[in-house]
Order: sequence, then structure tokens, then C-alpha cells
Amino acid sequence: MTESSLDLAVIGNGRTAALVEPSGRIVWWCLPRYDGDPVFCRLLAGTEEKGFTDVVLDGQVESRSDYMRNTAIVVTELADGNGGTVRITDFAPRFQNYGRIFRPPQLVRIIEPIAGMPRITIRFRTAHRYGVPVTTRSSGSNHIRFWRDDVPVRLTTDAPLSHVENEASFVLTRPVHMVFGTDEPFEGTLESTCREFCDRTRDYWMEWVRRLAFSIDWQDEIIRAGITLKLCNFEETGAIVAALTTSIPEGPGSGRNWDYRYCWMRDAFFVVHALNRIGATRTMEEFISYILSIAAGRADQIRPLYGVVHTDTLEERSAEALAGFNGDGPVRIGNAAVHQDQHDVYGSIIMAATPMFFDRRLPKPGDAALFRVLEPLGEQAARLALEPDAGIWEYRGRKRVHTYSAAMCWAGCQRLEAIAAHLGLPERAAYWGEIAKGIGEQVLQRAWNPKRKAFSAAFGSNDLDASCLLLAEIGLIAPDDPRFVSTVEEINRELRRDFHVMRYVAADDFGAPETAFLICRFWLIDAMWEIGRRDEAREMFVDALKLRNCYGLLSEDVHPVTGKLWGNFPQTYSMSGLILTAIKLSRSWGDRYWRGSS
Repeated sequence: MTESSLDLAVIGNGRTAALVEPSGRIVWWCLPRYDGDPVFCRLLAGTEEKGFTDVVLDGQVESRSDYMRNTAIVVTELADGNGGTVRITDFAPRFQNYGRIFRPPQLVRIIEPIAGMPRITIRFRTAHRYGVPVTTRSSGSNHIRFWRDDVPVRLTTDAPLSHVENEASFVLTRPVHMVFGTDEPFEGTLESTCREFCDRTRDYWMEWVRRLAFSIDWQDEIIRAGITLKLCNFEETGAIVAALTTSIPEGPGSGRNWDYRYCWMRDAFFVVHALNRIGATRTMEEFISYILSIAAGRADQIRPLYGVVHTDTLEERSAEALAGFNGDGPVRIGNAAVHQDQHDVYGSIIMAATPMFFDRRLPKPGDAALFRVLEPLGEQAARLALEPDAGIWEYRGRKRVHTYSAAMCWAGCQRLEAIAAHLGLPERAAYWGEIAKGIGEQVLQRAWNPKRKAFSAAFGSNDLDASCLLLAEIGLIAPDDPRFVSTVEEINRELRRDFHVMRYVAADDFGAPETAFLICRFWLIDAMWEIGRRDEAREMFVDALKLRNCYGLLSEDVHPVTGKLWGNFPQTYSMSGLILTAIKLSRSWGDRYWRGSS
């Protein structure tokens, strides 16, 4: 087989999600949630042909695949050498039903003959226990149950069951329909229901996109990124996962294989920020509800990440039955970072909640009760701002007073000052203002390295870190301050590889990093834009868009030599960065229509 790539599309509905290859093969699907045991795990199975479903067209010579415009529906066409063509439509149902969102743990596949007499084979190979093929199954009149221990997966279809069970080829003379999901009887006529679900899901996404608001440039790119971020929001609890996969390495043979199917407070802040900028505020409201369940009365116990159900334990272990992406293991389940000290988490939560108090679009704005929940988080930020932690990059073998962590603690306290003033609480505003001032002065003094002429990665360190590019963005320092301008120039000199940007170059627990971090490129572009290097910033951004896969999506990392995407997928960090940078660099609608520019 050819080496796997990250040319994958995401289909999902806010409860379940799957990854689809351009050939129409579904290679990753966890059930019943994003962090569940994968039914389809071919993405991480090395050379083993297990854990997937596909449609094999006899004599295939061509395939093409793309999203249906402005939706999360994927349409794939396969063509043979005799004029036969098959169309595959894949989606997860999502639409308004009886006044609420219908989002069952289901995938729907419609297979249609478009031309000629195509001969196909339908393969449906399920797995459980992270990579163990399912061997027990039972059939009904129009379904097959695949027994995953005591929890079956049900395939309901009007395709010939015997052909599916035996992977026998047959001539496709009519459309066939397939519904994958939990073991629930399927009500209604399969064909009409699948068609209705497809139409209503299409209409839902079209309307969701229609309500977005952004500037004139890069609309298609922003829309695709926005839909993708929405698909990473587990709406039942409000959690936002960092990615939908586990253990796609940050680089070849790096050992940096992590499970990202969980909610990092830091990553979620960036997602909320990006979606707010395009008018999708509901995700923020749901995330705040998720945070309140965690933070109420337990501000001194906040972890950097949580499961989509916040009480889940995330102990890290290995999946021995999976060889890994392209055989590059290990495959990890859970994430040991849950036990780390990452002090920026307090600022991230407060900053994510801040728009609740100021955004006039919201039906229920933040009030004094929400402010009282946030204040203990601010107290922790004040207490820990200048203490060592594992930092934004989650070092496993050392602790330092990281500049980004300290700056985010400052940001949390400064936002509490602004919220208190907005709520008419002058004493609390003065209190938080004094704390923020003290932390800010310490950060600017102790993080500045006069020899490097830059703010360093940690107090007293000579290392540079791309996260320092955010110091102006969060408001700690003015973009035109000579110290920030110099920091941008030094990072541009040391961490940049052509147009790619490394997080850092100093060796860590796993040695010197090999791949560039995509979000860091967007941070550098933003910083260069702010200090006046706008032509160069725009050139770097246009080039960054070329890194997206064939569906317009990004993972976490890119190899600076090969340009190949690496890391978990789709990465919310990267997709958020794309949106925020596109909006910063874009012209307004008035630039085009009122001034007549092209």
C-alpha cells in the first residue's frame, strides 16, 4: 500500500465525527463520542487492512472528492475505464428537529450509480479495543450487528446483506443506503429517511454559514475552517477537543505521539476566540457552561485538559493492537499532561469568558454571579504567575517560569479588572488592576533578555519561543514597543525556516524538534502585520494556505523541508489561527464596495 497521508475530510455533527479519504474510505470513527473506542481505526493500523469501510469499484481509473459547498457533507465520485461512475455521499445527520438539534451517533452513506454499469464491492470491517478486529456478528432482515464486546454497532442498509457480509462484488443498478451507528432500530423507509437527512443536514450547514460574519478576503477558507472548528465541539457538554485523532506523530519517528481527543483550556480559548470573530457565539456559551461545571468551587484544582465529560480520567496508556500512522507508533490513549502544572490555564478560562460580559449579541450576558466564579481563578493566576510550570508546550522533564504562562496569568487578572469596571464594581476593579500591574511589570522585566534583544521563553533563559509573539496580541505590551519589535525580528531570524516557524529550537525531552508548528506561523504573520511588515506578512499567509490538504484542512505540524503535514488532525489550533489571521489581514466589505477596489 502507499504511505498514508493527511488528505482527509471530516464529517460530523457535534456528537460523533469520522475521517474520510479521497477514495471514499472511512478510516477513523470513534463511538459513541470523539474520545471513544474507534470502530474504524485504519488510520493508525500501519499496513494491516482492518478498521474501515469503503467502496471498491472494479477497474477504477479516477476518483475525485470534495465537500458539498458550505457543508460538512463529503461527495466522492469513482470512475472505471468503461464509463461507469459511482457517487458516494457521506455525512453525519445534523438539523433542527422539534425545536432542538438532532445529532445522533450515526454516519450515513449513500452510494449511487451515475453512469454505465459500475461493479462494486462494499467492505465494512469494524474493530474494537483499539485495533482488534470484530469477529462476532449477527444479521437481521436489513441490518448487521457487529458485536464489540457487549456493545454492538449496527449497519442498516438496503444493499444486499449477503454481498456486504461476504465482500462480494455486484453491479450497482440502483442507489443503496447505509447507516452506521449504535444498535437502535431504524424507523421509516431507509431510502427516504437518508435522503431527508441529507437534505436537512445540507440546509442546516448552509444556514449556519449564512449567519457568519467576516471580511471580504479568503471567505471559502474561513468558512471551511469555521465548520471544522464547529465539528470539534462536543455540544452535549460544551467541550472543545484539540483534534479528533490520537497519535499521529508530530514528525517522522519523533515519538511525539499524543492523544488530542480531549479539551485543553488553552486550545479551547483560541477556538472560542476564532468562532466569536466570525459571529458563531453559541460555542462560547456552551464552553462556558462546561467550564462552570469544572471551576465552580474548585479553582485551585484546575487541570490543563479534561475529557469531553470532565469527570473522566485520562490516564495515559498504549494501544498495543495498533501499529501507528504509517507504522510509526506508539498509539497512546489518554494524556499524561493532565497531571502537569500549566499556569496559563487560568488566564485562558477568564479570557474565554470575557466576551460574555461585553458581547451585546448574547441573549444572557455575563453577570456578577459569573464574575464571582471567575475571581477564584484570578486568585490562582495571581498566586502562580511567577511560579515554574510545564509551559504551553507541555515539557515533560522540566519546569521553568515560562513567559507565556506568566503573561496569560496577567491577562486573566487584567480582564477581571475590565469586567469589574463594566459591572460597576470599582473596588474589585481597583483590586484586580493592582494585581495585574504587579504581574505585568515583573513579566516585562524578568522575561526581557538584553543579550538576545528579545523576550525569552522563560525567566532567565536564553531560548526563544514563538509563544512570545502573543505578548502584544493579549495587550501586555504595545506592538510598536521597541522590545516587542526586536522580539519579532529575533524570532523571525532564529525560528523561521523559509516561511515555516518552529515553536522553539532548543532540545527538549525528545531532542531537537524537526517539524514546524502551524499556529506559530500565524502568530508570526500577525505580529509582523502589527509592526508594519504587512507585504511580507500577507505573502507568508498566502503561502500558508497552500499547506492545507485537498479538503482545505490543517493538522498540527508541517515538515519544513518536505512540506508534508504531520500531527493530530484536524488541529483546532491551526484552524483557529487561519481564521484569526485571515480576518486581521482581510479588507473590509467597505474597502471593496464603497471605495471601488478590486
